[in-house]
Amino acid sequence: MVDIQTVSITIASASVVAGVLYYALQLRHQSRIRQTELVTRLYSIYASEEFQKEWYIFMTEETNDFLTYQKKYAVELPPTAVFFNGIGVLLSKKLIDIDLVNRLFGGVYMRFWERGKPMLESCRREFNSPTLGFGLEYLYNELKKFQQRQ
Repeated sequence: MVDIQTVSITIASASVVAGVLYYALQLRHQSRIRQTELVTRLYSIYASEEFQKEWYIFMTEETNDFLTYQKKYAVELPPTAVFFNGIGVLLSKKLIDIDLVNRLFGGVYMRFWERGKPMLESCRREFNSPTLGFGLEYLYNELKKFQQRQ
């Protein structure tokens, strides 16, 4: 026959297991909320008038030479490149979901990469820094792989 002590130990153990499961679900939920907030902030930057103007300037610029672009627009780096580089770094650290990035920025970014790759290579040569813009290249490669799986 089962005594009271055995029943109380069983109930306590079940309570601990239930608490751990609840906590794990809460952590997962909080992670999704944080990622959604991050993507929302990124998209609000992307959708801003200022970003769209910078995007247009970058995409319509005739030169592929970084120094020429830098002198013409008096910027250290094109703001659109800084933005997408940041997304690539977040993706490399698995802080943002590739599916969300693809849905929000995939097509736009692929056009950006095609236009910006020669300028990135020019910038890397100018600063003798082969890893400069790591996030840009990483983002392109990951999006390409993801889109091929679709």
